[in-house]
Amino acid sequence: MGRILGLDIGDVRIGVAISDELEITAQKLQVIQRKYIEKDTDIIKEIIESNDIDTVIVGLPKMLNGTIGIQAQKVIDFTNILKSKITAPFIFWDERLTTSEVNKMLINANVRRSKRREVADILSAQLILQGYLDRKRAKCNYE
Repeated sequence: MGRILGLDIGDVRIGVAISDELEITAQKLQVIQRKYIEKDTDIIKEIIESNDIDTVIVGLPKMLNGTIGIQAQKVIDFTNILKSKITAPFIFWDERLTTSEVNKMLINANVRRSKRREVADILSAQLILQGYLDRKRAKCNYE
């Protein structure tokens, strides 16, 4: 059984999280500083290949009303480029309010604003992946 990768794709950084082998918990893996599309996709491809990744969960930042906005379309476009290079299945995961949840967590932990930017992307990736893992496990328990 392989692992599951979680991605929070932004314009400046990509947060990356990975599941444990039992697919119960999501752990922070790294933050990729965006350079250019070819470099960014190569880094993700290497992560997938070196960590025995079965599935990739991509946070999709829908608008609050559920529609696809500019940022969500950027994520879809980037994911389509990844799909052309990587054979693993990709699943979009609704990440509405993830950023505000992460910011609340960091504020409650008294993390300075300048430091929040550094860790927000990786925590968002972790929350996206954990949400998927929790839903997957709950679905299995009810079937």
